[in-house]
Order: sequence, then C-alpha cells, then structure tokens
Amino acid sequence: MSSPDGLAQRSGRRGGELVLTIAVLAALLAALIPVVRVVKPGGWLLGSVLLATAVLAAGFVARRFRLPAVAVSLIEAGVWVAFMMVVFLRHTALLWVVPTPETFRAVPPLFDEAVERITFGAAPLDDHVSLAFLIVGAMGLLALIVDHVVLTARMPLLASIGIVAVSLIPAIAVPREVDVVAFVFLAVAILFLIRAETRSRERPLERESERTAGVPATALGIGAIAVVVAVVATPLLPQPAVRAGGGLGPGPGIDASLQLGDDLRRPEAVEVLRVRTDAPSAPYLRATTLSRFEGGIWEPDQVRTVPLDSEFGLGRVTVGTGVRVSEYTTSVEVVNLATVWLPVSFPAVSVAGLDGRWAAVPYNRTVISQSGSTQGQAYDVVANVPRPTLEQIRSYNAGGPELRDETTQLPENTPQIIIDLAAEVTAGATNDYDRLIAMQRWFRGGEFRYSLDAPVEDGFDGSGAEAVARFLEVREGYCIHFASAFALMARSLHMPTRIVVGYLPGSATTDVIDGQTVYSVSSSLTHAWPEVFFDNVGWVPFEPTAGLGVPTTFTPASTLPGDPDDPSSATPGATPSPTSSSSADPNNSINPRDEALPGTPLTGSNPLPTLGVVMLILLVLALPFLVREVRRRQLTASGRGGDAAAAWTIVQDAAIDVGIAVPASESPRGFAQRLIDQHGVSPDDMETLVAAIERASYAPSGGRDYWLGDAATDAATAVRAQLIAAAPVARRILAVIAPRSLIVRPGSVYAGGAPTTR
Repeated sequence: MSSPDGLAQRSGRRGGELVLTIAVLAALLAALIPVVRVVKPGGWLLGSVLLATAVLAAGFVARRFRLPAVAVSLIEAGVWVAFMMVVFLRHTALLWVVPTPETFRAVPPLFDEAVERITFGAAPLDDHVSLAFLIVGAMGLLALIVDHVVLTARMPLLASIGIVAVSLIPAIAVPREVDVVAFVFLAVAILFLIRAETRSRERPLERESERTAGVPATALGIGAIAVVVAVVATPLLPQPAVRAGGGLGPGPGIDASLQLGDDLRRPEAVEVLRVRTDAPSAPYLRATTLSRFEGGIWEPDQVRTVPLDSEFGLGRVTVGTGVRVSEYTTSVEVVNLATVWLPVSFPAVSVAGLDGRWAAVPYNRTVISQSGSTQGQAYDVVANVPRPTLEQIRSYNAGGPELRDETTQLPENTPQIIIDLAAEVTAGATNDYDRLIAMQRWFRGGEFRYSLDAPVEDGFDGSGAEAVARFLEVREGYCIHFASAFALMARSLHMPTRIVVGYLPGSATTDVIDGQTVYSVSSSLTHAWPEVFFDNVGWVPFEPTAGLGVPTTFTPASTLPGDPDDPSSATPGATPSPTSSSSADPNNSINPRDEALPGTPLTGSNPLPTLGVVMLILLVLALPFLVREVRRRQLTASGRGGDAAAAWTIVQDAAIDVGIAVPASESPRGFAQRLIDQHGVSPDDMETLVAAIERASYAPSGGRDYWLGDAATDAATAVRAQLIAAAPVARRILAVIAPRSLIVRPGSVYAGGAPTTR
C-alpha cells in the first residue's frame, strides 16, 4: 500500500523536476541577455530561446518515462539536431531533418563566414544567418549539458559557475557600465536553480549508472562553454600581441589598417587620453601615417627610426624664408590606451617624460615604442608649427624633390570617377592650394553626410579604390572614406599625399592645470585625415570629413598684427592645422559616433532601452508567479487524471503561501479539521479531499481513481480560493507575487509548527 506521504512525494518529485527544468531555462536565458552587447538582437535570439526550451522540454518528458540518463541525453541531442537541420540546413537534408553528405559540406562555409564576421566586425555585430547558426547551436548544446549536469549529475554549483562564466564573456568583450538589472536577473535565476535542485532531492537516489553518467557530462559541459567562448566573444577580446592597428595588451588600441569603423562603432566609448596645451586650441594627435596605396589598402609607412633621445631625434622643422613658426607645448596623460604608437601633436620636435625605450621617426615626426606600450605614460610634446600667410601658401607648389615615390603613386586600376571628380571640383582654381581648398569645401558641403552605418549597409566599408569610388557615388561614410577620397583625388592632380591616423581634439573638462584647460579624448574620437606636402612649408593637414573639426585655412598677411617675422605674433586664425570645432566653445566638438550633423535636428531619445529595462524588471518580478502558476496547472492536470496526491498538494501549497503551518506530523484528517475550524474552509470540500487521499493511499487501485479525480481537483481548487480569500491583504499579495511554496516543502521545518494530530 502507498501512504499519503508516499503519494505526495511522487507528485512532489514530478513537480520538483518541472520547477528545476524551468529554473535551468531561466538561468540559461539570464546568461543569454548580455550576448545582445555582442550581436544585435534578431533571429538568433528567438532561435536560442526556442532551442533551449525544446531541449529541456524533451529531457523533462523523457525522465517522466524513467529512461536512463544516456537515453535522455540522446533524445535531447536528437531534438538539437532536428532543430538545427530544420532551421538552418533543411535544403541539404533528407525530409528536412536527416543529415546528408551535402549537409556536412554546408557546415564549414557557415562556420568560416561567422568567424570572419566576428574577426573583422565590431560589436554589436549585425544579425546574420552564419552567426545565428553558431550561437543557436552553442546555446542548444549548453542547454543539453547543463540539463544533464543539474538533473542527472546533481551538480548545480558547477552548472551555475559555467552559466555565470558565459554571462561574463560579453562584458569582457565589450566593456561598459555594469548592467544591474541583468546582473540581478542572473543572480535570482542562479539562486532559484540551486534552491529548486535542493527541493527536488526528495526523489529516490538515482541508479549508479545515472550517477556515473554525470562525470562525462561535466567534461562536456566545459566543452560547451568553450564553444560559446570561441564562437561569441574570444575574437572580440583585446589580444596580447600587436594587432594591425597597434593594440598591445589590455585597453583600446589604434588601428592603423584604416579599419577605424570597427573602433568607432563599438557601443561604449572610454576615455583614452587627457590633454592640455598652451596652443590656441587643442591639437589633433597623430599616431602614424600611411603613404603606400596600391589599390587595396593604405599601408603604414615603413621608414627609418632613430633613438628618441639621440642627437638626431625628430629633428628641427625647416621652412622657406619668411614663413613664421610658432612653438607650442602639449602635455598628454595616457588614461587607457595600449599601442606602440605614441599620440603626439604635429610637427613634433621633442618629446620628454617617457618611460621605457622609444624611437623617433623623423620622416613623419611620429614616435614608436621599442619595448612596452603607451599605457600609463605621461609626457610633454613640443611642436614647431609653420604658419605661412595665405599669399605664401598660394605661391608654393604641392610637391618637392625629397619625397618618396609612394606619396604620389596612383594604382593603375584607379576608378575613373575619382579622376573625373577631382578635375571637375577643382576646375577654375589657379594654384594647388586653391584646388585643395575647393575639394575640402566640396566634401564638407551639403552633398556629403557623415555615417558609420551606410558603408556597412552598402558594402564599401573599407579604404580601397573601389570603396572610395562607391563612397563618391553614395556620398555617405566616415573619416577613412573622406580622407582616402581626398588623398586619391589630390594624387590624380599630381600632388603628394598621405593619410594620418590619430585622434580628434578632445572635449574640455572643468579641470585646469597651470592655467591650461584639460581636454578629455575618448576612444570614439579615433580619426583619419589627409596631408599634402607643400614646398617651403612641409606636410599640411586638411579636414575634408563632413561635420568634424574645422577646415584648414590661412590668414592673409594684411590681417596679421605685428611683425610677420615675429613668431609670437601669430594668431589662432592663421593655423593650418585642423582644430576643434569651436574655439569659443570647446565642448561644441562633434563626436564621430553621432549620426546627426550640424544643422540637422537631433531626434528624441530612443525609448527602447528604457522600455527594455522596465520589461525585464517586470519579468523578474513576475517570474515566481509564473513558475507557481505552471506548477499549479501541472498539479491540476495530474489531479484530474486521478492523482489524488496532486490535488492534496494544491491545498498544502496554498496553505504554505498564506502562512498556515503544514507539519509532517499531522494526518490528512487532522490537517483538514484544522483548516475547517480555524480558517473557515468548506467541510464538504475537505471531506471530498480527505476521502480521495485516503482511498488513494490504502485502496488496491494503486492510487489513481479517475472517477474521483475531477471531484477532488475541484474541491482542492475551491479550498485554495477560500484560503487565499480569508488571508490578510498583505499575505494575499505575497501569495501571488512571492509564493513561499516554491521554496518551502510541506512538512519541513519552514512549513510551520507541529499542532496536535487529530
């Protein structure tokens, strides 16, 4: 015969496994939320949720039939394969679900494409079928393994550590402020998982074969986590070696391969430098230059270096007779930048205060590390800036005898649109300077728009000749497109050009040191701009990028005060260097991450993030209610199927939720009488329930009387409603939003005292 406690335990065991399965799903979904930082929400998110749910549901159903642990895992694996085939590979499968040799040939290209997108893209990556294939597949495998580790091997702590590790990966890949809501959701889910596993331990011990099956599951779990790491986050993490852009060690780097869009599109900007200067305005800071262009990419200059502290060093600035030169000192503090190239103002003649071994590149007046990186450095840069008058610069030709051939080289396959537009835009100009000013004015006019997204959407996100041609057609892009187009158009007019990679001037802070305003430079201010070489002046920077900086101009001699030979009399308006967007208001500079340009009204703030946070908070608050409702419905269904213990459990759970003691020492009749006497429950309903549980416990039918199922379940539902209605308002609210029965078992010490048994 079965006792009431035995029946309740069997029913509780099934309910416990359901709650535990839901807890596993909640923990997996909580770990999935931060991945949105890495990949834009799309089909992969829905697919991951559906596949994880399907795998866990298959495992739950399989365990209801008391199948061995290996069989359960095989069934879950079958669901995983079927889902992946139907969603991603059905065109290669037999009957949509059976893999064929063509299926195995189709997988490597998907994998390779996803890896390429991760390697060369920037977070958040655009949703794509190849990325969805990897993420959804990895999520399904993780669900399978965590399910096995938790429900078979009974190792919730190990599973929790793995889930937490997965959730932390996107935060490492894409640093940003702590997402408190996501963290709380994950913490609640993990605690719920551990508690649910503890409650479910009432079931009999598993067979030894099931216990030992958990050992390989542990290893597979670690493997699944490694898959997620490799698929989603590892390529986005800072690499320990110098990349193409010069990144070295932790912290942002500088990408000298002109893949600056990857850096500019990163979701969170961080402060990289703090700068102060005695110049009239904060200067651009250069890292390196790129001169060689053979049609595909611009290549960083490979030129001779000398020790920075040697007698040669950066060398002095040489200009033509009558050209004034102003000396400015800029102090730079590296806050969070790891690169081999030192950001310096131009044209630098000396750098002091550096730690470690550094080399100077006299050709382009840059500084490069011979050991270590820029991280943690603080230094002073002295620059001698040539300041010719407008008449002088117009009289000089763009070119010189000491230039390298690569500065004037145009690829043989240069698109005709570059050559034609250069001739068209500069028609009517009578000297090289005016031609360049005409091009600068044309780029910064209303025909072009700054955009980080357009190059990606239209497929020309690069600096090659074809990308430049496409940019000139679309007329939307960011700094590398403006700089590349300007440089190539100038070369088509036989002018030597190169591209500089560095930083825009920062935003003014409230800090002042030695009477100088401190400027903050963020990673989003990474920039590229062109330079043109003029005889008697040297390399002159221009700013063609629409909406950024101030266009290069020179002041006529008639408007300059003082002696033109006196460097100290030079005025801010005479500088040829690009400056901040407003010398009157340093905070007015435009962030290249902003899509809006001057004169374009900014749209209102996007409400979706706030709504998302609100919805997530509501979901977290509603989770206990949802789990409790699922459990109640499952018990109701079991009760109508003839399981009297399930109907009895409904009443016990309701009593616990409203604070009524449910001790293990009390018989069903004693418990029923107490509810009638002290809480006003209907005697008829309780009599029906007591008769059902006693008959199920002692009758030879084995505990299921289908003819009594509906009556007992209806009685249990009525008693539950009566108990909740009779409880105080505060207790009723808690019973709905935070039901104690999810974590308190009937008969446990937390279920109340032990009144006298009737």
